[in-house]
Amino acid sequence: MSLLTVRDLAVSYRTGPHTHRAVGGVSFTVEPGEVVAVVGESGSGKTTTAHAIIGLLPPNGSIDNGQILLGDTDIAGWSSRRLESVRGVQIGLIPQDPSNSLNPVKTIGAQIGEALRIHRRGDRRAVARRVIELLDRVGLSDPELRARQFPHELSGGMRQRVLIAGAIALEPRLIIADEPTSALDVTVQRRILDLIDGLRAEFGTAVLFVTHDLGVAADRSDRLIVMKEGRIEEQGTTQAVLAAPNAGYTRQLLGDAPALSVREFRVPDPPASAPDNAIVVRDLVKEFPTGRQPFRAVDGVSFEVRRGSTHALVGESGSGKTTTARMVVRFTDPTSGSVTIGGTETAGLRGAALRRLRRRVQLVYQNPAGSLDPRQPVAEIVEEPLRNFRLGDRAARRIRVRDLLDQVALPATVLTRRPRELSGGQRQRVAIARALAVDPEVVVLDEAVSALDVTVQAQILDLLQDLQRDLGLTYLFISHDLLVVRQISHTLSVMNKGRIVEFGTTQQVFTSPQHGYTRELLAAIPGVAAEPVR
Repeated sequence: MSLLTVRDLAVSYRTGPHTHRAVGGVSFTVEPGEVVAVVGESGSGKTTTAHAIIGLLPPNGSIDNGQILLGDTDIAGWSSRRLESVRGVQIGLIPQDPSNSLNPVKTIGAQIGEALRIHRRGDRRAVARRVIELLDRVGLSDPELRARQFPHELSGGMRQRVLIAGAIALEPRLIIADEPTSALDVTVQRRILDLIDGLRAEFGTAVLFVTHDLGVAADRSDRLIVMKEGRIEEQGTTQAVLAAPNAGYTRQLLGDAPALSVREFRVPDPPASAPDNAIVVRDLVKEFPTGRQPFRAVDGVSFEVRRGSTHALVGESGSGKTTTARMVVRFTDPTSGSVTIGGTETAGLRGAALRRLRRRVQLVYQNPAGSLDPRQPVAEIVEEPLRNFRLGDRAARRIRVRDLLDQVALPATVLTRRPRELSGGQRQRVAIARALAVDPEVVVLDEAVSALDVTVQAQILDLLQDLQRDLGLTYLFISHDLLVVRQISHTLSVMNKGRIVEFGTTQQVFTSPQHGYTRELLAAIPGVAAEPVR
């Protein structure tokens, strides 16, 4: 008997008078001790399926049809109150975002102990002891201290370990892991995945792994389920699906995944020889006041970017790469050191000179949902820089906006739409169009594709390369994703704790890394060992 059997599951969401079928006809099994990965793009129905299993659909969501068998018991029609006897005890959940999943006003110990108290697993002292054991088990240093701390006092990786401790507290037979590492750096991601593997081996727990990262799925799962538009396109053993995918959609996903496709081994062709550097950074330092001793976020950083090329700054969260980028675009001033753009040193620029710099250097943020004004239609968003710099009259600006949308492969029909009416990839294209509006020489891209699905990500990377070739743009590309960096950059700097620990051509750094930290980053990339799709 399978541990979990899902048969012909259908789930809908109701918004006012409208009903949207999010999942239809989904069937699969999970065996004891097995890891089953559910993969697909945003909107494919993978998270809806997972939440339906554990009874955590939002109020406007409902199961319309099908069975969810835990062993031989169908729990599909159970009320939320009745499902409380299943959650934590038989099925544990590791949610995606610890920032939203942990209560900011409760200590870590209180939150982990809550499930133990609800299910009466001992008195107060016994619960406190068990909480310490769990925090120690998931690899948190000084678990007694962590139990007394609040979520904001822990790093992202530490908070994710807390969620894992909560999921295993009652030793469930099945854990649903919903994008448990999507917001983490590769080295932290590897430690979290190793932890889940170790717990599975120790307790014999099965894992239903929901992820858009096919490299992670390739590395960590026994079987693979590929979803598209609420239905299963393909399923089978991970090895079989990777080696010989049957569905065209699966082949597209695998072809677009940097870790699994041949394309990630191709470094971009170097640009035509440029006579000068577009960006020169020398001995850049940035300190922030923190009590007695200032915190040095950037410590003596130097690099050059040839005109028309792409230079990447890579490293984990807190390495100083985004702070460096903000100094390059003059959003913050350095404590010391210099930034030169096209021969002009940016320090001390004020008034008209600073406005001229703003035209020459533009920034594309990680999250277009946050950087685009939700109240404005696309036409106004893209036109705004033109108005700010008083470029052209109203008719000329309208023509320019249409040309920009055409450049980023967006139809004119999006002109009247607002950001919420667009997909993630469309929103990022709008952000790129806005950055190009004033004809910049340099574009700084801060994690500009990290929030996108692999297929959309591949489209945006291709678009950026086309724009660079056609317009002669210079890119400073900020990323923690080394495989994305390999696809788009010509040179790169590896940052760690505010310093550059390695610099070179992308080919050199990937084929012959010199620094131990670089080798650690490369070793942590998921899926690279998997056989690529050809």
